[in-house]
Amino acid sequence: MLPFDRKLKPLSRNLRSNMTDAEKFIWSKIRRKQINDVHFYRQKNIGHYIVDFYCPKGKIIIEIDGGQHYEQEGMRKDRKRDDYLKGLDLTIIRFSDIDVLKNINGVLERIHEHLKSTLTIL
Repeated sequence: MLPFDRKLKPLSRNLRSNMTDAEKFIWSKIRRKQINDVHFYRQKNIGHYIVDFYCPKGKIIIEIDGGQHYEQEGMRKDRKRDDYLKGLDLTIIRFSDIDVLKNINGVLERIHEHLKSTLTIL
């Protein structure tokens, strides 16, 4: 079972209610087991972090990054966060919000391929 911080639950709920356009778009494509027949959660609380999307069966986290993630401080925080999540044996795949909005088929193909290889191993 993954670690969970109860104090983040209200923030997680708020983030689910206020997703970005890119998050809404990708959610419409991965919810209800549309990819590889696996379930995804959105704005999932893991440890002291909230990840955009999480698939427990594939042990994959999908992050949709806006502009703040490409600034020095954002990249530093992302590295620290990614190191923690990788320590839980999770894989993080990052996409820019622009890539999601303009190349959704490429994004979905990359997710599908990762899940396909991961689920074959399981």
